[in-house]
Amino acid sequence: MTDRLVYWAYALGWGLLKHLPEPVARGLFERLADYAWRKRGKRVLQLEANLRRVRPELDDAALRSLSRAGMRSYLRYWMESFRLPVWSRERVARDVQVDGFEHLRAAVDTGRGAVIALPHMGNWDLAGTWVAQQGYPFTTVAERLKPERLFDRFVEFREGQGMEVLALTGGSVNVIGTLARRLREGRLVCLVGDRDLSEAGIEVSFFGEATRMPAGPAALCQRTGAALLPVTLWYDGPVLRALIHPEVAVPGEGDRKEQARAMTQAMAAVWERDVREHPEDWHMLQKFWLADLPARETVKEPSAVPAESAPEPAAEASGS
Repeated sequence: MTDRLVYWAYALGWGLLKHLPEPVARGLFERLADYAWRKRGKRVLQLEANLRRVRPELDDAALRSLSRAGMRSYLRYWMESFRLPVWSRERVARDVQVDGFEHLRAAVDTGRGAVIALPHMGNWDLAGTWVAQQGYPFTTVAERLKPERLFDRFVEFREGQGMEVLALTGGSVNVIGTLARRLREGRLVCLVGDRDLSEAGIEVSFFGEATRMPAGPAALCQRTGAALLPVTLWYDGPVLRALIHPEVAVPGEGDRKEQARAMTQAMAAVWERDVREHPEDWHMLQKFWLADLPARETVKEPSAVPAESAPEPAAEASGS
């Protein structure tokens, strides 16, 4: 899709979808998900390739059924996010259930601050809205999108939900310094941390194969003393479930690089367990494992701080 078409796809979603009756919107996006799944474009095929690593015991028919559920979960994320600006506080409170919130509360209320690190699961915008509505606003990082006005719309949307959004590149703000300052103030930083294929990423084992995850979550906690809290999200019927896991502590041994690697691998192990339990809600439609990437495709630029970029709209998810 061209930049112009991408922008208007998002704009129409934000502008029109919130006015539809919810059953109509839900049905529409389920049909879009099924259309993309049947078309079997490159994103759907990549999703299936990723899910085969997660659930290798499935036969081809079961894997295809799982990928269909995965596309429906992915499009549900979009449907909910487009409608989220008109959801009431009561609706958010009803449709989000969080376990382990005491870990977050303890880190913030004692002045340590916390890095909330999560994979591409469930609906992170909805979960972030819930956290902000509990009185815990947070800072996050977003990749600068093209066209520029699309990035501005995403920032406007997320700031409207109570988030402070920093642009990863192209701004006047020192991103790492600002995140560290927020943590030293005892506040929250939220980072998506399950995919970083740059050479700055930390190599970890995930489902028995090598991939890279961002160094940023562990490094920020080493630097500031903040708590590192892995989070997982999944759908349970009409409800979004969130589990805030106990803190991943800085190891007492090893140099800083070894400590960061151990912390990142510990996060990967937490996410692996929950992705295995809820594979349909892991929205990984891109190449993820290093074995799938020829050397020339590995991103060369450093990316120590993970940034949440907008996932592909439905039209691109179904493209070839």
